Amino acid sequence: MKQEILRIEKAIAFTKQVFESELMQQLKLTKVSAPIAVLSGTGINDDLNGYERTVDFPIKQLKDKKAVVVNSLAKWKRIRLQELEVEEDHGIVTDMRALRPDEDYSSIHSIYVDQWDWEKRISPHSRSIDFLKSEVRKIYKALKQTELQVSSIYDDVQPILPSDITFIHSEQLLKMYPKLSPKEREQEIVKQYGAVFLIGIGGKLSNGEPHDGRAPDYDDWSTRSDEGFTGLNGDILVWHPVLQDSFEISSMGIRVDKKALINQLDEKGAFGRKTLFFHKLLLEDKLPESIGGGIGQSRVCMFMLRKRHIGEVQVGIWDESIKTKEKEKGIVLL
Repeated sequence: MKQEILRIEKAIAFTKQVFESELMQQLKLTKVSAPIAVLSGTGINDDLNGYERTVDFPIKQLKDKKAVVVNSLAKWKRIRLQELEVEEDHGIVTDMRALRPDEDYSSIHSIYVDQWDWEKRISPHSRSIDFLKSEVRKIYKALKQTELQVSSIYDDVQPILPSDITFIHSEQLLKMYPKLSPKEREQEIVKQYGAVFLIGIGGKLSNGEPHDGRAPDYDDWSTRSDEGFTGLNGDILVWHPVLQDSFEISSMGIRVDKKALINQLDEKGAFGRKTLFFHKLLLEDKLPESIGGGIGQSRVCMFMLRKRHIGEVQVGIWDESIKTKEKEKGIVLL
C-alpha cells in the first residue's frame, strides 16, 4: 500500500508539472507568488456564490485587523497585472490554495481547494465570444497534451479527450433539456460530446434562474454577445470515464468592465460594494481589461489519473466514516 501511495504521489507531481508547463506556453503566462490570505473589507477576496463563510483571523501586528483566507484570486490577479505592468496578450499564473469550510463533501469536493489561478491582460477590443473561445481552445490543447504525456507513462490511462471541445450556451442547453436540472443538463451534453465549454454562467436564463451562481464582480455574465446571448464566461467540462459523469475542470471568463460591474452589482443588490478598494479601482479605470480563471489542480489530476475520489489526489480532512466507506471500495484517501 505504501508503495502504491508513493506511485500515485509521483504521478500527481508529473501531471501537475506537465499541465502547468503546457498552460504557461499556450497562454503566455509567467509564474508568480500569491497570498494565502488578504485583508478583510477590501473587496479583493472573492464571494463565490455570495453566501459561503470565509476563514478569518486577526493580525496582531496590524492592531488585530482581520484577514481572510482567499476563496480564489480573481480580483487580486487583476490588481497584480496592473502592478507588474504586464503587456497585452500576456499574463500571470499562480498556485492558489484556499479553504472553503461550507463546501459539501463529495467524491469531487473537499474544503481544501488547489488550483492554477491565471489572469491575462487583453485589449478592450477582445471582449467577445470569439476571443473567449480562442483562449478556451488553448487551455483545451494543454489538457490534450497532458493526457497524451500521462498516457505515455502510465499504461492504465488511455487518451479519451475528443479532438475538439464543443461550445454551447447555457440558454441553448436549457432549451434542449427544459425538464432537467442544470447538473443533469451538463451530464447529458458532456456525455454526448466528451468535452464542452458551457457559456453564460451567472446571468438569469429564460426560466428566470441562472445555470449556476457567480459573484457579480469578476466574470462578465451580463454583456450581450454577437450570438444573441448574455455572458462572456463559462466552464470547461469533460466526461470522467470512471465516475461516468460530467466533470468540471475550470471556471473562467472575460472579466467585468465598468459597465458590466455596475449592471451586475445592481442586479445582485450589492451596489454597496462600489466603495471597496478593488471596486473603486475598476470604476476609476485604474485596472486593465483581462480574462482569467481557475483550473483545479486536484480536478486535473483526478481526471488524468482516472481517480474516483478527490481524496486520492489531495490530503484533506475527512470524517472517519467517509474514510472507512471509501476503503471498503478499495479507495485510500491520502
